[in-house]
Amino acid sequence: MAKRILITDDAMFMRVTLKNILSGAGFEVVGEATNGRESVRLYNELKPDLVTMDITMPEMDGIQALKEIRNGDPNARVVMCSAMGQQNMIVEALSSGAKEFIVKPFSPEKVTDTVNRVLAA
Repeated sequence: MAKRILITDDAMFMRVTLKNILSGAGFEVVGEATNGRESVRLYNELKPDLVTMDITMPEMDGIQALKEIRNGDPNARVVMCSAMGQQNMIVEALSSGAKEFIVKPFSPEKVTDTVNRVLAA
């Protein structure tokens, strides 16, 4: 059965890009969230195998959403997505329980390798 993934990013272009990469690699994209608050709600509803989480978003940023998701489900697998130059936020995200991070712009191989590695762990 295909692994189920929730994509979280405020930019539609990034969600579409990730969805195409992940769907093309055989994953099932079960939902898309445009901010951290929506991501937490959809995570609890859909119980995906993995979440891709943008760091910088309106309403609730990715680090706050990561913490809320992990509070409710300590086993949640979250991969952070960040732009270049967000090293401090990446360090905070990893110390808050993120499993990995992917740097934008996305390389399809890097995305699928990272997702496969996190799901296999």
